[in-house]
Amino acid sequence: MSIKSDHWIRRMAAATNMIEPFEPGQVRSVNGEKIVSYGTSSYGYDVRCANEFKIFTNINSTIVDPKNFDERSFVDFVGDVCIIPPNSFALARTVEYFRIPRSTLVICLGKSTYARTGIIVNVTPLEPEWEGHVTLEFSNTTTLPAKIYANEGVAQMLFFESDEVCSTSYKDRGGKYQGQTGVTLPKT
Repeated sequence: MSIKSDHWIRRMAAATNMIEPFEPGQVRSVNGEKIVSYGTSSYGYDVRCANEFKIFTNINSTIVDPKNFDERSFVDFVGDVCIIPPNSFALARTVEYFRIPRSTLVICLGKSTYARTGIIVNVTPLEPEWEGHVTLEFSNTTTLPAKIYANEGVAQMLFFESDEVCSTSYKDRGGKYQGQTGVTLPKT
Protein backbone atom coordinates (compact mmCIF):
# COMPACT_ATOMS: atom_id res chain seq x y z
CA MET A 1 0.00 0.00 0.00
CA SER A 2 1.36 3.44 -0.85
CA ILE A 3 0.31 7.02 -0.23
CA LYS A 4 -0.66 8.83 -3.41
CA SER A 5 0.74 12.14 -4.65
CA ASP A 6 -0.90 15.22 -6.12
CA HIS A 7 -0.31 13.78 -9.63
CA TRP A 8 -2.34 10.65 -8.82
CA ILE A 9 -5.11 12.67 -7.16
CA ARG A 10 -5.44 14.98 -10.21
CA ARG A 11 -5.49 11.99 -12.61
CA MET A 12 -8.11 10.09 -10.59
CA ALA A 13 -10.29 13.17 -10.11
CA ALA A 14 -10.26 13.81 -13.86
CA ALA A 15 -10.74 10.17 -14.91
CA THR A 16 -13.33 9.02 -12.35
CA ASN A 17 -14.90 12.14 -10.79
CA MET A 18 -13.43 10.91 -7.50
CA ILE A 19 -13.91 14.37 -5.97
CA GLU A 20 -16.65 16.83 -7.02
CA PRO A 21 -16.21 19.74 -7.09
CA PHE A 22 -12.46 19.33 -7.54
CA GLU A 23 -9.78 22.00 -7.08
CA PRO A 24 -6.49 20.97 -8.78
CA GLY A 25 -4.37 23.49 -6.83
CA GLN A 26 -4.36 25.13 -3.40
CA VAL A 27 -6.79 28.02 -2.88
CA ARG A 28 -5.53 30.35 -0.15
CA SER A 29 -7.66 33.44 -0.73
CA VAL A 30 -11.03 34.35 -2.18
CA ASN A 31 -11.62 37.85 -3.56
CA GLY A 32 -8.37 38.98 -1.92
CA GLU A 33 -9.39 37.71 1.53
CA LYS A 34 -7.18 35.06 3.20
CA ILE A 35 -8.95 31.79 4.00
CA VAL A 36 -8.01 28.41 5.45
CA SER A 37 -6.68 26.71 2.31
CA TYR A 38 -8.38 23.92 0.38
CA GLY A 39 -7.69 21.85 -2.74
CA THR A 40 -4.92 19.52 -3.85
CA SER A 41 -1.79 19.44 -1.71
CA SER A 42 1.47 17.48 -2.11
CA TYR A 43 0.07 14.17 -0.85
CA GLY A 44 -3.58 14.81 -0.16
CA TYR A 45 -6.67 16.88 -0.70
CA ASP A 46 -7.87 19.58 1.69
CA VAL A 47 -11.67 19.48 1.93
CA ARG A 48 -14.06 22.31 2.70
CA CYS A 49 -16.87 22.38 5.19
CA ALA A 50 -20.36 23.14 3.82
CA ASN A 51 -22.56 25.70 5.57
CA GLU A 52 -24.93 23.11 7.13
CA PHE A 53 -24.23 22.33 10.78
CA LYS A 54 -25.74 20.30 13.60
CA ILE A 55 -24.58 21.76 16.91
CA PHE A 56 -24.74 19.50 19.96
CA THR A 57 -26.93 20.72 22.79
CA ASN A 58 -27.84 19.34 26.18
CA ILE A 59 -31.07 21.31 26.35
CA ASN A 60 -33.22 18.15 26.34
CA SER A 61 -30.96 16.24 28.78
CA THR A 62 -31.03 13.11 26.64
CA ILE A 63 -28.49 10.30 26.75
CA VAL A 64 -26.11 10.06 23.81
CA ASP A 65 -26.72 6.56 22.46
CA PRO A 66 -25.28 5.63 19.04
CA LYS A 67 -27.80 2.76 18.74
CA ASN A 68 -30.81 4.95 19.51
CA PHE A 69 -29.75 8.50 18.75
CA ASP A 70 -32.10 11.32 19.73
CA GLU A 71 -32.05 13.96 16.98
CA ARG A 72 -33.17 16.53 19.55
CA SER A 73 -29.56 16.49 20.79
CA PHE A 74 -28.69 18.84 17.93
CA VAL A 75 -29.70 22.30 16.83
CA ASP A 76 -29.65 22.77 13.04
CA PHE A 77 -27.78 25.84 11.80
CA VAL A 78 -27.04 27.17 8.32
CA GLY A 79 -24.47 29.93 7.96
CA ASP A 80 -20.96 30.97 7.00
CA VAL A 81 -19.60 30.69 10.56
CA CYS A 82 -20.58 28.06 13.12
CA ILE A 83 -19.93 28.78 16.80
CA ILE A 84 -19.29 25.57 18.76
CA PRO A 85 -19.97 25.89 22.50
CA PRO A 86 -17.11 25.16 24.95
CA ASN A 87 -16.37 21.46 25.46
CA SER A 88 -18.96 20.52 22.86
CA PHE A 89 -19.06 19.52 19.22
CA ALA A 90 -20.79 20.06 15.91
CA LEU A 91 -21.40 17.91 12.85
CA ALA A 92 -21.06 19.21 9.31
CA ARG A 93 -20.38 17.79 5.86
CA THR A 94 -17.86 18.35 3.14
CA VAL A 95 -18.64 20.54 0.15
CA GLU A 96 -16.99 17.80 -1.90
CA TYR A 97 -18.72 14.56 -2.90
CA PHE A 98 -16.36 11.55 -2.97
CA ARG A 99 -16.31 8.35 -5.05
CA ILE A 100 -13.53 6.17 -3.66
CA PRO A 101 -11.88 3.70 -6.08
CA ARG A 102 -12.01 0.01 -5.16
CA SER A 103 -8.24 -0.19 -4.57
CA THR A 104 -8.11 2.92 -2.35
CA LEU A 105 -8.55 3.74 1.35
CA VAL A 106 -8.77 7.36 2.50
CA ILE A 107 -7.77 8.63 5.95
CA CYS A 108 -8.75 12.10 7.17
CA LEU A 109 -6.72 14.33 9.46
CA GLY A 110 -7.54 17.80 10.77
CA LYS A 111 -5.75 20.86 9.44
CA SER A 112 -3.13 22.42 11.70
CA THR A 113 -4.90 25.81 11.69
CA TYR A 114 -7.81 24.28 13.61
CA ALA A 115 -5.71 21.84 15.67
CA ARG A 116 -3.68 24.76 17.04
CA THR A 117 -6.87 26.33 18.38
CA GLY A 118 -8.15 23.23 20.17
CA ILE A 119 -10.51 22.05 17.41
CA ILE A 120 -10.26 18.35 16.64
CA VAL A 121 -11.67 17.00 13.37
CA ASN A 122 -12.85 13.39 13.49
CA VAL A 123 -13.77 11.35 10.41
CA THR A 124 -13.75 7.58 10.00
CA PRO A 125 -11.84 6.09 7.03
CA LEU A 126 -13.42 6.32 3.58
CA GLU A 127 -13.45 2.69 2.51
CA PRO A 128 -13.03 1.26 -1.01
CA GLU A 129 -16.06 2.08 -3.20
CA TRP A 130 -17.70 4.29 -0.58
CA GLU A 131 -19.31 7.42 -1.99
CA GLY A 132 -21.05 10.48 -0.61
CA HIS A 133 -20.51 13.70 1.28
CA VAL A 134 -18.24 13.11 4.25
CA THR A 135 -19.80 13.82 7.65
CA LEU A 136 -17.31 15.80 9.74
CA GLU A 137 -17.23 16.05 13.52
CA PHE A 138 -15.62 19.13 15.08
CA SER A 139 -14.82 18.83 18.80
CA ASN A 140 -14.16 22.04 20.68
CA THR A 141 -11.76 20.96 23.42
CA THR A 142 -11.45 24.48 24.85
CA THR A 143 -13.37 26.26 27.58
CA LEU A 144 -14.26 29.03 25.12
CA PRO A 145 -16.64 29.16 22.12
CA ALA A 146 -14.88 28.26 18.85
CA LYS A 147 -15.53 29.17 15.19
CA ILE A 148 -15.64 26.91 12.15
CA TYR A 149 -15.71 28.65 8.74
CA ALA A 150 -17.90 27.25 5.98
CA ASN A 151 -16.50 26.95 2.45
CA GLU A 152 -12.93 26.94 3.72
CA GLY A 153 -10.45 24.11 4.33
CA VAL A 154 -11.02 22.04 7.48
CA ALA A 155 -9.30 18.66 6.98
CA GLN A 156 -6.91 16.80 4.71
CA MET A 157 -7.73 13.52 2.99
CA LEU A 158 -4.81 11.14 2.45
CA PHE A 159 -5.21 8.48 -0.26
CA PHE A 160 -3.66 5.04 0.08
CA GLU A 161 -3.73 2.65 -2.86
CA SER A 162 -3.29 -1.07 -2.35
CA ASP A 163 -1.22 -3.35 -4.56
CA GLU A 164 -4.33 -5.50 -4.95
CA VAL A 165 -8.05 -4.84 -5.04
CA CYS A 166 -10.04 -5.78 -1.92
CA SER A 167 -12.32 -8.81 -2.14
CA THR A 168 -15.30 -7.02 -0.55
CA SER A 169 -15.80 -3.26 -0.81
CA TYR A 170 -18.06 -0.96 1.21
CA LYS A 171 -20.47 -0.94 -1.74
CA ASP A 172 -20.44 -4.77 -1.91
CA ARG A 173 -21.39 -4.92 1.79
CA GLY A 174 -24.26 -2.48 1.26
CA GLY A 175 -22.78 -0.08 3.83
CA LYS A 176 -25.38 1.99 5.68
CA TYR A 177 -23.71 5.32 4.88
CA GLN A 178 -23.34 4.66 1.14
CA GLY A 179 -24.43 7.64 -1.01
CA GLN A 180 -25.07 9.93 1.96
CA THR A 181 -25.80 13.58 1.31
CA GLY A 182 -26.14 16.26 3.93
CA VAL A 183 -25.06 15.84 7.55
CA THR A 184 -25.77 12.21 8.44
CA LEU A 185 -26.51 11.11 12.01
CA PRO A 186 -25.61 7.67 13.46
CA LYS A 187 -27.40 4.62 12.02
CA THR A 188 -27.52 1.03 13.23
